[in-house]
Amino acid sequence: MDPLYVAAATANGREGRAASTDGTLDLALGLPVALGGNGQGTNPEQLFALGYAACFASALAAVGREAKIDTKDASVTAEVGIGKDTDAGFGLAVTLRVELPDHLHGDQGKTLVETAHAFCPYSKATRGNIPVQLVIE
Repeated sequence: MDPLYVAAATANGREGRAASTDGTLDLALGLPVALGGNGQGTNPEQLFALGYAACFASALAAVGREAKIDTKDASVTAEVGIGKDTDAGFGLAVTLRVELPDHLHGDQGKTLVETAHAFCPYSKATRGNIPVQLVIE
């Protein structure tokens, strides 16, 4: 692959800071309360959820444009869960909640979401690595 854009960021752990090298992001990091932290600051799961939701919404718009389907009122919420896996470590799971406008419910909406899932770079990266559930709302 010949990258069209490269994003770079540096972090020093789950409880510290994370910043993009271009200076547009600079965030305090904190362990979620559910994982034993104080919840002060954002966490990698939130950042992954933001990125995945934005990327999937963009993929949905792209496949909608290709099919000449208006998707401007659609939105995507990514829920990223972290928990113990079978290797005594941690694993992730994602639920993508795609809210479609009324005119896209049914088979057309389902096909559009599945096509976006096949097209989205985040979906391609996670495929076969973590479970991703698609929910149309």
